[in-house]
Amino acid sequence: MAILSYTRSGSGPALVLVHGFLGGSAMWSAQLAAFASSRDVICPDLAGFGKSALLTAPATIEAHAKDVLDLLDHLGIAEFDLLGHSMGGMVVQEMARLAPDRLRSLVLYGTGPLGVLPGRFETIAQSRARFQNEGMADTASRIAATWFLEGEKAAQFDLCRTLGRKVSLQAALASLDAWEAWDGRPALAHIRTRTLVLWGSKDRSYPWSQPETLWRGIPGADLAVVPNAAHNVHFEKPHLFDTLVRDFITMVSP
Repeated sequence: MAILSYTRSGSGPALVLVHGFLGGSAMWSAQLAAFASSRDVICPDLAGFGKSALLTAPATIEAHAKDVLDLLDHLGIAEFDLLGHSMGGMVVQEMARLAPDRLRSLVLYGTGPLGVLPGRFETIAQSRARFQNEGMADTASRIAATWFLEGEKAAQFDLCRTLGRKVSLQAALASLDAWEAWDGRPALAHIRTRTLVLWGSKDRSYPWSQPETLWRGIPGADLAVVPNAAHNVHFEKPHLFDTLVRDFITMVSP
């Protein structure tokens, strides 16, 4: 069994950050610096992405979730706070379903419970066709631009474009297949972990209906809507993002 690559820094209770589509652990460098003084921050690279790019990407969200849980078992991490962004938010919802007793808190960031992504800037079928017809480099760059209010002018666009261009066509297409086959809505009512839904108000990948369904469907979930931010709030408003996450994961459970 291949173990995912990862980036790790700090000491204290474990905080696991799971990246999204066309991303990698490098997208969390600011959070590694922000949280390492009080947390053991672990950032996996999902199979097919980042430093795990040579691994074959699975075609189900559940398989990605099991990969991350296997990594945490390998590292001897029994309990952890868990944050997932975009596709990574689907992955952590599956982790919450598979291993609910291991989570101390859950942050669902820029994500939703429905893999077909209703209201996204383009359909999954359109993305699939563009990967195949226009190539990985151009399609990954175009998608990355939608994650920022300033598009290609955003300071972190080059990082996202570089990560996306390293992804294989296999991993990109397998991810789209995984999305289409996944529906996390039936599991929402069974999530008992303290949960924060965090969303940028200008997100073009997950319109309001998606985080709203999470917030209304998970018992007792909290909601943070960040104004004037798109899909990558942690890049566009890092201080506010880190403050919201830190405040939530350090709360004492009622």
